Amino acid sequence: MSDRHPWSRYVAIGDSFTEGIGDPDPTVPGGNRGWADRVAEVLAHRTDDFAYANLAVRGRLLGQIVDEQVEPALALRPDLVTVSAGGNDIIRPGSDPDELAERFDGMVERLRGGGATVVLFTGPDVGMTPVLGMVRGKTAIYNENLHAIALKHGALVADMWALRVLRDPRMWAPDRLHHSPTGHATVAAAVLDTLDVDHGLEPFVPEPLEARPWREARVEDLGWAREYLVPWVVRRIRHTSSGDGISPKRPELQDVVEHRSDTP
Repeated sequence: MSDRHPWSRYVAIGDSFTEGIGDPDPTVPGGNRGWADRVAEVLAHRTDDFAYANLAVRGRLLGQIVDEQVEPALALRPDLVTVSAGGNDIIRPGSDPDELAERFDGMVERLRGGGATVVLFTGPDVGMTPVLGMVRGKTAIYNENLHAIALKHGALVADMWALRVLRDPRMWAPDRLHHSPTGHATVAAAVLDTLDVDHGLEPFVPEPLEARPWREARVEDLGWAREYLVPWVVRRIRHTSSGDGISPKRPELQDVVEHRSDTP
């Protein structure tokens, strides 16, 4: 891996995954830190005159990311772009991973047209989670399309499906839809590995989880359904989004303030 790197203008686009939901931190813009902030912190430490913007907004569909974030991102003249999009589409009934990939292809072509290094993300293997597990097959098809798109346009892939540690429940926030701080730190390490940049983020080595009584687990499942699943379903019915009224947390390129040290 390299201690130095060639990038000085990093722009992240996407949805809640890139915004950092699940990793609350009142000391950072937007109140959520996330993997992209962590990546930016490491990159800023490895070069001079580095700046970072994050245009991601929770709940955004692929079409909204294309329409709302791509042009503002290109206007910032980035030399590095990370883009994760389509996850919110995949979990919606009736969505077609092949049709989504066609639009993603055009987005990557535009981002690469500016000469930036572009990093894509496959979806993780979430067969063990209650909501996301229902779309495991569609996620796998979408992932194969993303690999083909990356090959076509010379983009990099941070392969979340291959990152098997993400199947550990400690990788996930209480809502079981977003990554926990440990999960975000693990994703950050994977992105830096993809970029071949040296970092001090140590791998998460899970200790075996104790078996839980069946009744205790079911009570927790019911509590999760009331607090997180029902509101999610209601938003789908009402055609509303958790991102309604939310603005990007870092709409302009800014210097990166060094944060506390991390271990996933």
